[in-house]
Amino acid sequence: MSKVKVGIIGTGNISRIYLENGSKFSSMEIVACADLDVERAKEKGAEYGIRGCSVDELLADPDVQLVINLTIPAAHAPVCLQALEAGKHVYVEKPLAVTREEGKQVLELAAAKGLLVGSAPDTFLGGGLQTCIKIIEDGWIGTPIGATAFMMSGGHESWHPAPEFYYLQGGGPMFDMGPYYLTALIAMLGPISRVTGSTRITFPERTITSEPKHGQKIQVEVPTHVAGIMEFAAGPIATLLTSFDVKGGSSLPFIEVYGSQGTLLVTNPNNFGGEIKLRRGRNSEWSSIPLAYGHSENGRGIGAADMAQAILTGRKHRANGELAYHVLEAMHGFHDAAEQGKHYVMQSSCEKPALFPLGLAEFTLDK
Repeated sequence: MSKVKVGIIGTGNISRIYLENGSKFSSMEIVACADLDVERAKEKGAEYGIRGCSVDELLADPDVQLVINLTIPAAHAPVCLQALEAGKHVYVEKPLAVTREEGKQVLELAAAKGLLVGSAPDTFLGGGLQTCIKIIEDGWIGTPIGATAFMMSGGHESWHPAPEFYYLQGGGPMFDMGPYYLTALIAMLGPISRVTGSTRITFPERTITSEPKHGQKIQVEVPTHVAGIMEFAAGPIATLLTSFDVKGGSSLPFIEVYGSQGTLLVTNPNNFGGEIKLRRGRNSEWSSIPLAYGHSENGRGIGAADMAQAILTGRKHRANGELAYHVLEAMHGFHDAAEQGKHYVMQSSCEKPALFPLGLAEFTLDK
């Protein structure tokens, strides 16, 4: 089978795992990388045996069919639009865009040009969350009733070399980590119908204690503690708490899903594998559940590879633009609800992504 030829735009830290994993998949081949810093792109290209070039050169290359956009969030929508205008399918790191308006622009242009849009996170395609989804779909916990999800952190200024973005518009715990949790919940429970929430900025000014910017001050622009409630179209009600304000640590689980016959302790949605536990009926003990699917290590790039498979076969890809936009809208919905003191009714919806078939060979996505 032929492979979709892929170019990466943005050669920062996250590009390494895409470059390492990308061409292992049977559906795609990474042939070029580009960056505003062309020399950095050339160095990265030389390291991985591909062409390093400018963004304009990559977009003008007729062999590149799919662009993986790994730029900073503020550039996600502009670069996606540029790639679509050049006739390329596009897969972008999370979030799809900073604003709902930008996200709509990307989807509308893609539809007008007959091109596909995909977006991270793709951790829900790993062995851990795929197994959790199958447990729910096979009825092991009965009818899903609700869920709780927690992302508790003290923030990034103590370890990240350039943490300012996380406290400016487009940042905050919801936009940083919310996509992992919301995508996992939607993959398990389906689309959201409405949300509400409360938010606060606990520390209006933060001091960087990491190097090389030790001592610099950050003026916080976005909520750093966000508590949300979601009502899903199928009936379950879930809570999601994301915070950069927890300085003393937390013992809370990542995600629990509650059903009419049992409870599922879900893996970390930021990872591809992990431990799954199940407790049913009157059992007093948790049972550990083995993973039923592969790609349980760092499988970042599997969403783009699945999209490449969709380009080749015409089937729907799983980490698609509609799912990513639904997540983006929900994140804004929590903030809107908190500001306005009322529920936010979701305007978008999406399909629950299909499970992978069981028994796939490594780095293969269809039977």
